[in-house]
Parts: sequence; structure tokens; C-alpha cells
Amino acid sequence: MPEYESAIDLQLRKFQKELSAGTVSLALLAVLAAAREPLYGYQIAKQLEAVGEGALAGKQSALYPVLRNLESAGLLRSHVEPSVAGPPRRYYRITVAGREVLAHWMRAWAATRDCVDTVLRGVKP
Repeated sequence: MPEYESAIDLQLRKFQKELSAGTVSLALLAVLAAAREPLYGYQIAKQLEAVGEGALAGKQSALYPVLRNLESAGLLRSHVEPSVAGPPRRYYRITVAGREVLAHWMRAWAATRDCVDTVLRGVKP
């Protein structure tokens, strides 16, 4: 039985990784859209850990490439500020274009979620 459980655990981790890869950008934009002020990476990571039983939590360092990609696409803007407690911090804020993209992504997410939920309703695990 432990061998079978190990295979299930591997498949679950693989599925979660694939699912997360497609939703992290959406979640990052949403966190920054809801923020009243710019946030730095650690603050963003903590907010993602706090919601959804940690489903979007991951290594904090994994967020930075996504943040850089969103910034290079013009969806975020960042600036660096000195920190009294350590190295300088890069703060991120969503742009007007980022808010527009977020609105489209939210509609696409809702349609996908609703479709998957409808399909899953008929399945008994």
C-alpha cells in the first residue's frame, strides 16, 4: 500500500505544480490590485500563504521570476527602497494595463472554474 500512496502523492504534487503554474500570475495581480500600497515580495508571499489553505504558497524565490515577467509585460511597476532591517526591497504596484488584463483573466478563470466544476459535479470519488 505505501508504494501506491507514494504514486498518488507524486501525481498530486505534479498536478498541483501544473495547476499552480497557470494561476500564480492571476493571484499575484489580484493581490497587488487589492493592496492599498506597493508590496514587496515577502509581503506578497505571506498573503498568498494566508489564503486558500496555502494552495498557492510556494517558495518565495519562485515568485520573483513571475513578478519580473509581469513587470516586463507592463502589468506591474516596481521601485527599490532601502531597508533598515536588511538589503533594499523591491516594491511592486499593479499598472492600469495590469488592472485591465486582470479583469480579462478573472473572466477567463471564472469560465474555466465553472466548466470544471460542472464536469466534476457528476463524479463520485
